[in-house]
Amino acid sequence: MGRIRGKTIRQTVIEILRTHKDSFNDNFESNKKILSDLIITEKAIRNKIAGYITKLAKEKKIEEFIIEHSTK
Repeated sequence: MGRIRGKTIRQTVIEILRTHKDSFNDNFESNKKILSDLIITEKAIRNKIAGYITKLAKEKKIEEFIIEHSTK
């Protein structure tokens, strides 16, 4: 079983990846730094978003994720 992420985390990731998908890679620390420059939010939420983006990047599924959620 995988980890369940909240709706707000998924929606935020969708919006961020639509506009800045080329900025992110499979390194959590660099993704966290990019997010802190892009949005001002609390640390726990920033880390959850960075972790989810890192997971997608490691699986090479960022493009697939954007396409899947662009119609919803």
